[in-house]
Amino acid sequence: MTVHRARAAAFAAVLTAAALSLSACGSAGSTAAKSGDAAKAGTKEAKDATSAADFGGMDALVAAAKKEGKLHVITLPKDWANYGKIMDSFKAKYGIEIEDENPDGSSQDEINAITSRKGQDRAPDVVDLGSAFAQSAAKDGLLAPYKVAAFEKVGESMKNKDGLSVNDYGGYISIGCDAKKITTCPKTFADLLKPEYKGQVALNGNPTKSGSAFGGVYAAALANGGSLDNIQPGIDFFGKLKQSGNFNPVESTPATIEKGETPISIDWSYLNAGYTDEFKAKNVDWQVSVPVDGSYAQYYNQAVNKWAPHPAAARLWQEYLFSAEGQNLFLGGYATPALFDSLKKEGTLDAAAAAKLPAVEKPFTTFPTQDQIAAAKKTVTENWTKAIAG
Repeated sequence: MTVHRARAAAFAAVLTAAALSLSACGSAGSTAAKSGDAAKAGTKEAKDATSAADFGGMDALVAAAKKEGKLHVITLPKDWANYGKIMDSFKAKYGIEIEDENPDGSSQDEINAITSRKGQDRAPDVVDLGSAFAQSAAKDGLLAPYKVAAFEKVGESMKNKDGLSVNDYGGYISIGCDAKKITTCPKTFADLLKPEYKGQVALNGNPTKSGSAFGGVYAAALANGGSLDNIQPGIDFFGKLKQSGNFNPVESTPATIEKGETPISIDWSYLNAGYTDEFKAKNVDWQVSVPVDGSYAQYYNQAVNKWAPHPAAARLWQEYLFSAEGQNLFLGGYATPALFDSLKKEGTLDAAAAAKLPAVEKPFTTFPTQDQIAAAKKTVTENWTKAIAG
């Protein structure tokens, strides 16, 4: 995930119903020992806990997490799906300090940090990964099984059955455009090939590392004769953009948008919609469209590092994100929370925030399987650089 990484009820119902299932020094020894002592009221130490019950209940989990006093997160930009407010709210609620490292990093950076910092105090406690990266991390044994209290409310197709990763929020690939710099904003992938967009079209990151950019390539494939089994047409599309001079190699961020460097950005709908609010006072008229020719939606996945240096805080963070409060905070950032339907049924959904989700004319209802994503990721890794080189 990188920042450099729809109408509400109808969009969210479709998205939630059909979602894909999906380096520093220091020692973690003293922290892990403390968390182990804190968890003795339950049946397992914090690092082995697979639910709050293993701590002796939520109160004991909170106590253990507070004793650790810290949570290390990675690549969570404050303007990504409302994570800034989410982190502030978690800290205010529990008094636990959060260190957010490398906020402009990617899903691959998160995985690299887990492997390179195993056993170190500054390893990430939790990760927020695109589906392809969550699947590879689970396959490689990097994630700890943990089932939050709301686990059974999450759709079967939206979670690893053992709790290694769980969909937490999602959105559609969209096209954002600065209407003060672009005379007519593009609304489809076909539009992006028009000559008036020379040097204007950027991605949020590199698709070999970034979940959002990977989603952009998948959407482009669907818009250009590809399928969930064939992402190559999406790579070819960006190759054409490069050849035409329309592709902008600068990785889009709020800063590059504000400076006018990336006036057209392909990104998740919740990010582009959030920029609309952010840029109102900065003389940027940011407009957002979900392309009908390349309709593609995806969830990000929440998971715990198997060797988290603050294992109790990591698990409390999961509980918070999947609580009604945490899920509605995602919604407040224009993202569709995994528990949208459950919250709506229980009467705890923030209806005002739900009504602000970007409109979707062509809902995406069939999500890629694990094998399809793995194959697509392999194809992108092998062919992306060749397509945009030169």
